[in-house]
Amino acid sequence: MMIKLQRPSADTLSRHLLSAAITAGVFLGGLMPAEAAKTTLNLGMSVEPAGLDPTVAAPVAIGQVTWQNIFEGLVTIDENGKVVPQLAKSWTISPDGLTYTFKLQTGVQFHDGETFDATAAKFALDRARGSDSVNPQKRFFSTIASIDTADAETLVLHLSSPTGSLLYWLGWPSSVMVGPKSAANDKTTPVGTGPFKFAAWAKGDHVDLVKNPGYWNKAVQVKLDKVRFRFIADPQAEAAALKAGDIDAFPEFAAPELMSSFDGDARLMTKVGNTELKVVAGMNNSRKPFDDKRVRQALMMALDRKTIIDGAWSGLGTAIGSHYTPNDPGYEDLTGTLPYDPAKAKALLAEAGYPNGFTFSIKTPQMSYAPRSAEVMQAMFADIGVTMNIEPTEFPAKWVQDVFTARDYDMTIVAHAEPLDIDIYSREPYYFNYSNPAFNGLMKKIQESTDPVEQNKLYGEAQSMLAQDVPALYLFVMPKLGVWDRKLKGLWENEPIPSNVLTEVSWED
Repeated sequence: MMIKLQRPSADTLSRHLLSAAITAGVFLGGLMPAEAAKTTLNLGMSVEPAGLDPTVAAPVAIGQVTWQNIFEGLVTIDENGKVVPQLAKSWTISPDGLTYTFKLQTGVQFHDGETFDATAAKFALDRARGSDSVNPQKRFFSTIASIDTADAETLVLHLSSPTGSLLYWLGWPSSVMVGPKSAANDKTTPVGTGPFKFAAWAKGDHVDLVKNPGYWNKAVQVKLDKVRFRFIADPQAEAAALKAGDIDAFPEFAAPELMSSFDGDARLMTKVGNTELKVVAGMNNSRKPFDDKRVRQALMMALDRKTIIDGAWSGLGTAIGSHYTPNDPGYEDLTGTLPYDPAKAKALLAEAGYPNGFTFSIKTPQMSYAPRSAEVMQAMFADIGVTMNIEPTEFPAKWVQDVFTARDYDMTIVAHAEPLDIDIYSREPYYFNYSNPAFNGLMKKIQESTDPVEQNKLYGEAQSMLAQDVPALYLFVMPKLGVWDRKLKGLWENEPIPSNVLTEVSWED
């Protein structure tokens, strides 16, 4: 007996094959291709930079977009605040501290194809230190007397005096290497040697970077193909964008009071790290009554730092007693030098000739920490008979014009972001109008020494001097509040320099 076998239809065969594929996928999942990891990133920032060249303007937002992404330096500063090689692979310093010889990486090109070599490095440093330089940290290069290029790989700096912080300063955003052909246009179309190239800038909304396929450092595997920096000033809008998935990360979230709103979020995580953001209330030391140290000391003793931190930044901050952070070498906790004591503060005011107090104004930038801190301070000053009027001041333009440049103010409040910038009190002119030859001498000794132990001792003396003299009211260090997708890896949790370094950032598969 013959049995006739019926051939399955094409539709039936397709269904069987699909079922078999699905079954195989269930039991042999390891053999199926995995979903590729994302290679794009939408990163949020509160402040949009006015330009994109950190060698011609100071606002930290410039470096937060470009430093280590587009631009690189002879050396760089890692997440732990340590100086490490970059475009210079090694260096030697002469015994007298006056000659620095750098051996440069080879095969490095700027994004436009121009070669980076000793000649290009000399151009960048000459531009930074020249008579017509507008570099925001021009003083970094003031002791460089001359620069030699022995060959394409060798750069030699000859100094007029020892400069113990020179290597550290060369790692800053203001010290990055720029190309001779492209430097003039870096403010709007930056060209560097870094792992990302500038792609586009939609003013008021975003800046786009794309991966540099010709990146010189083959030891680094850059995982992101495209990064968009989105600028969102309103904290509520920042939180909403994160929760909606429109933003993958906000490494410097601007609303501490909203941090708890992310608790329990399955997709987002929060991080609290360290920064160099020192919130200080600077006083005009050349204007009465702030020219009297007793008045400045009384105002310091009128302030309870913990209450200010609670009121201004939801308790997320570290009190400081001088212009120095716990991250810095040689840090000393000097919050007990002039501790909160309203009764002593009133007595000191009376001794200075102000038994009934006085009235003054504080110019506060619009960044949320400033008006919030000022409101708490206002109530505390009232307790000792001092009236402080709060004057909102647009930042950066109006604040830079009135306070920083014209020095037309009584008191102000701002977060100083530069690391190890205690030397600002020796810069003349500077907006504090503080002048102390003894302090200036300490700063000079620090630069003349290359011994870290000796430098830390001198930094300690400098901190103590400021804690006693109180040219500014030292309040707190702001933490780095980060919110980002749990699958995102490689963002810096701490911030020794204001930055968004993307070199090691990637998504989990």
